[in-house]
Amino acid sequence: MKTSKAALSSDIEDYRDHHWRRDATRQIETAFEGERFIEQLGFTACLTDSRRPGPSLYIAVCGRRDAVLPRNVQKDPETSLTWRLKDEIVRRSKVYYAKLARGRSAFLAPRLIPSFNAVWGIRRSEEKARLSRPAQTVLRVLRREWEMTSAELRHGSHIADRHTFNQAMDELQAALLVVPGAVFYEPKFTYTWTLAVGRFPDELRRRVTRDEALREIARAFLTGAGMTVRGELARVAGLSRKDAGIGNQALVEEGFATWVSTGVYRLSSLARQPGAKAGTD
Repeated sequence: MKTSKAALSSDIEDYRDHHWRRDATRQIETAFEGERFIEQLGFTACLTDSRRPGPSLYIAVCGRRDAVLPRNVQKDPETSLTWRLKDEIVRRSKVYYAKLARGRSAFLAPRLIPSFNAVWGIRRSEEKARLSRPAQTVLRVLRREWEMTSAELRHGSHIADRHTFNQAMDELQAALLVVPGAVFYEPKFTYTWTLAVGRFPDELRRRVTRDEALREIARAFLTGAGMTVRGELARVAGLSRKDAGIGNQALVEEGFATWVSTGVYRLSSLARQPGAKAGTD
């Protein structure tokens, strides 16, 4: 079931405009602003537009609710700026970036890394059972060399087929094992890849329970969204409907959220203030 915009009241839309920077007065223009945006929200997509639910760096660069990626993105200044900011944020390594659940590129604030790892991460003892053979091969090579370009990794892992290699890289990113370390465009476009634990050792070694993780993912989304409607958290975070419900219900139990109707939750602080507008940072 897709998120229904009609289910959101004007005060919630205004709240999201503020927190998701869908406002022309709060557009993101620098990598520092982008990192601050990610830190405040906990997690956000990179290049999704208004046709998908949830916050996005691209929408925050555009500064409007109805931002839609044009067909010719190469000549679009807002898309180009988002791409350049993404590259710089990846290079600075202050926040986490990778293709996560369902193959969607997303940013994570360091505080949310343990939670995402608890839900989607794979422990070393589980790798042989849960990773494909190509993914295991690539991971073994990268652990030996630590950082390599795509071409070096393909050569070192003896994976000639590009599609098989890309699938392996997507698999390793989704398991929070490998992240892009930098992007280069000359002499040709390529990523360098590195071990995620090398970039964020403390966060990936900190263990939290699955229920705690679901609660904190739900908390991060609800804090930025003000209200979540049926199926929205699941689509934005890549969770199952059941797991999204567990996270939201845990927030209700502690008084952080208020249950409105089936699958619909609202920040308790907003529920106590009908008609409340966006707050301050």
